[in-house]
Amino acid sequence: MNRRIPQLPSWLPIDPFILTLIATVALAALLPVSGGAAHVASGASTGAVSLLFFLYGARLSTREAMDGLRHWRLHVTVLACTFVLFPLLGLAARGLVPGVLTPDLYHGFLFLCLVPSTIQSSIAFTSIAGGNVPAAICAGSFSSLAGIFVTPLLAALLLGGSGGGVSADSMVKIALQLLVPFVAGQLLRPWVGGFLTRHKKVLGLVDRGSILLVVYTAFSEGMVRGIWHQVSPARLGALLLAEAVLLAVMLAASWYGAKRLGFERGDRIAIQFAGSKKSLASGLPMASVLFGAQASLAVLPLMLFHQMQLMVCAVLAKRRAAERTAQPVRPAPVLAPRR
Repeated sequence: MNRRIPQLPSWLPIDPFILTLIATVALAALLPVSGGAAHVASGASTGAVSLLFFLYGARLSTREAMDGLRHWRLHVTVLACTFVLFPLLGLAARGLVPGVLTPDLYHGFLFLCLVPSTIQSSIAFTSIAGGNVPAAICAGSFSSLAGIFVTPLLAALLLGGSGGGVSADSMVKIALQLLVPFVAGQLLRPWVGGFLTRHKKVLGLVDRGSILLVVYTAFSEGMVRGIWHQVSPARLGALLLAEAVLLAVMLAASWYGAKRLGFERGDRIAIQFAGSKKSLASGLPMASVLFGAQASLAVLPLMLFHQMQLMVCAVLAKRRAAERTAQPVRPAPVLAPRR
């Protein structure tokens, strides 16, 4: 007798990947990697992120990228949300120190505001909501590429000494880990593009597995260094509340701001989902380079925000899809009979 595999209820706003992330964090808390194994895990996570960006580059067709450039107003709007409005809100949160956030948590909160947008989840939620998927693909890719240069520069300008500064060495490390694999994927796309198209599901597991490995390595380092003991439950709750407000403001600003700018509904959906998100895959390796030994605590706000944005946007995407299907269809005009 065949038994169906139990699944999460469709109404539950929790993506299975979020549960996997939580399980990965719990595993790192119980069995953190240390010593020589930590160096192996760190090297593996670096390679996994490079593989992830190689796949991003190989999946984005050159034609899609060139077509996306024609929609420059949309991409400028997403970039403005990611690298202008988000940082301004991060700077405004400086007033939460020290009453609500500790200085270290605030630095992580501000760094979260400087990270580029996501690619995969922006595409997925835009597709579910019935938005402009090609625009979301290009917007996420352009944001990730811009973030390789813009994020370190903003970190140097806004974080100062707390972020470790930006040196030529750190820029080279970030470019080698993120930009070079992306360009390599673009160059090899004529030979590997067909294979990637035929094995989307398997490569999706590679995407998520890469992120899980990076999360496990980062949290393991935090456990070994005892960093997580520095964050009390009250401070953690305050951080979650501040991030909830940040996400709500960005979702509202990207949606209604795009409407004021004259974008049609499909474009507004792409702008909302690409302009309100932050990339864990890009942020973690950048933080490890920019913050050094303090990277574990610095990425805590980003990791929490990443999980929050997935949960909220999963619900919002379904709501946008329902709104589209619920729109009344105008009846065809009835012609008077000829006499």
